[in-house]
Amino acid sequence: MKPSSSSASITRREFLRTSAGATAAVAAAGPLDMARSAYAAGSDLLRVGMIGCGGRNTGAGAQALAADKGTRLVAMADIFMDRIRSAREAIKGQRGDQVQVPDDCCFAGFDGYRGVIERSDVVCIANAAKFHPFHAMAALQAGKHVFVEKPHGIDPAGMKLMRAATELARQKNLSLVSGLQSRYHTGYIETVQRIRDGAIGDVVAIEENFLRAPYGVTERKPGLTELEWQCSTQYHFRWLSGDDVPQSLVHNMDRASWVLGDQAPLKCHGLGGRSSMVEPLYGDVFDHHSVIYEFASGVRVYAFCRTTTGCYDESSSIVLGAKGRASLLACRIWGETAWRWQGQCDPYQIEHDRLFAGIRSGKVVNNGDYMARSTLITVMGQISCYTGKEVTWEQAMASDFHYPPKPEDCRDGMEPPTKPGPDGSYPVYIPGRSRLI
Repeated sequence: MKPSSSSASITRREFLRTSAGATAAVAAAGPLDMARSAYAAGSDLLRVGMIGCGGRNTGAGAQALAADKGTRLVAMADIFMDRIRSAREAIKGQRGDQVQVPDDCCFAGFDGYRGVIERSDVVCIANAAKFHPFHAMAALQAGKHVFVEKPHGIDPAGMKLMRAATELARQKNLSLVSGLQSRYHTGYIETVQRIRDGAIGDVVAIEENFLRAPYGVTERKPGLTELEWQCSTQYHFRWLSGDDVPQSLVHNMDRASWVLGDQAPLKCHGLGGRSSMVEPLYGDVFDHHSVIYEFASGVRVYAFCRTTTGCYDESSSIVLGAKGRASLLACRIWGETAWRWQGQCDPYQIEHDRLFAGIRSGKVVNNGDYMARSTLITVMGQISCYTGKEVTWEQAMASDFHYPPKPEDCRDGMEPPTKPGPDGSYPVYIPGRSRLI
């Protein structure tokens, strides 16, 4: 099935049109010292910095060091100092002397990203997704290569900034590598290519599932302020995480868009709410979502995610064709052309291998187009679930909606944008009543 030439795809012209206004937010937050353009040739060391010291960036930091023996971890930032120290020790246990982060290069608080960017050549970003576009743009403006975890924003305003960051990376010949690791999985790559080559005939529909128990649940520690508590359990607050469609389904929808020729949908409609995970521990996010996306070719993608306990769990990407079906996660095809990939690979490591090989060779890697497209696909789905309204791609692309406060306005000690009610629970959006775009 040939991809449509619909205006649903993100074009270079759209990147350029949005870049001027989107970069202003980073500039308004204050200047950063400009460092050298993140790589001197030969065996020179590459200084790696981490923004975010949770489990995912602890893994990414270790993978960055494993990718290139000439790397050194030199700076780390997080909201919490104890998290920084824990991550530093964990990575040092794996990579030894490649970890060279003295205490004065550990930066706690919302402004900690500045210290990391100033001291690094390559910046690994995996903190609350609200800040991914803002921190990526700041690093690129300072001439640094960037690895940024998914999702690559949580709202339309953030995605405008990420598209602008993508264009800036092109202009400055800097790498911008995405944590959407499916694109680096050898088996997935071959499976997608076989589907595109007609192994299952024309694609008729795609079913995407990410059904699991609540993720990252932590009890509230004594002594934490309301802001600190929300930051410590950021997956459960929409102003930080964007909720579960961007957080969980972004991998699924990236694979679906990839199968369909890297197209964006024309529109979507979604259903979502809270059924059982209603205690204050779960913040203000929904615990189930269903989104149906319609593409210009007529293909519909049925996408489901759930974060509830005691229920059926499944993680899958199933492509239904006129002559068979394929499971991307199983790297398998059934029907007229039966096939199965049986190799092994670690896409989490491969994405860092490619990043550092590109820096060393001067052939930089820029994943910006698909990382921005796939994330905005999930953002529009989340908004549809919150509002109960159909959302078009054009609406999502044009909107300036953001979950307040803006990332550049976040400060240590500020009042959080949501607070618990008298019963301790946090207010949630109401489909059919809430209006966002």
